Amino acid sequence: MSSSDIFIGETIGTAVLILLGGGVCAAVTLKASKARNAGWLAIAFGWGFAVMTAAYISAPLSGAHLNPALTLALAIKDGGWDNVPIYWAGQLLGAMIGASLVWVAYYGQFHAHLTDKEIVGEPTAKAVEAEEKGAGPVLGIFSTGPEIRVVWQNLATEIIGTAVLVLAILTQGLNANGDGLGTLGVLITSFVVVAVGLSLGGPTGYAINPARDLGPRIVHALLPLPNKGGSDWSYAWIPVVGPLIGGAIAAGIYNVAFA
Repeated sequence: MSSSDIFIGETIGTAVLILLGGGVCAAVTLKASKARNAGWLAIAFGWGFAVMTAAYISAPLSGAHLNPALTLALAIKDGGWDNVPIYWAGQLLGAMIGASLVWVAYYGQFHAHLTDKEIVGEPTAKAVEAEEKGAGPVLGIFSTGPEIRVVWQNLATEIIGTAVLVLAILTQGLNANGDGLGTLGVLITSFVVVAVGLSLGGPTGYAINPARDLGPRIVHALLPLPNKGGSDWSYAWIPVVGPLIGGAIAAGIYNVAFA
């Protein structure tokens, strides 16, 4: 795989991943969406199918990493670090493109939601205090956040969830070259994402992918959305650092137990 193939494949694939994954979050969350209040099951399966679609599209070009934690794990597993920055750059750019496309697809719903007084509320002291804490009323469409803020637990949840995902990929999901997802591996990985979402997604919203969280969070901060609230930057390091640690742990387990 050439550097340009890797960058293009990861950009396109991660954009599709976030478009469909963020799209299901928007569909469930936003006023005037036909899927509003469809629930966590819809979100978990929506993200699983998003991974499947994105991975099948990008696998021929880049091996469909779509996740900096997986790229890190494969580098630790094989000792190949040269293309890591290219993968990460494509993944972050793709995540930002995908989040922007979610905004385009749900433009009217975003504005209807964020101008509804019942949803946004009057500018009371309580509303101002909530905004200062970070998380705005539609931030969950773009990035993750904890139900209960306990830093060590939130970090541990992301580490555990990512380690399960990456270990499953390393043991069951790789192509013949061992540098990305194989045809059957894409399907396996998609179901693992659903499993992680259903079983471990409740505490933090299961980022399990640094680019998936950071790229859309940047877009949320930049978009001209009315009453959007803060982007919760005080929490933003957890869904970046946690998955990277989880990916590294999974690679270590693989090298000790399976290699």
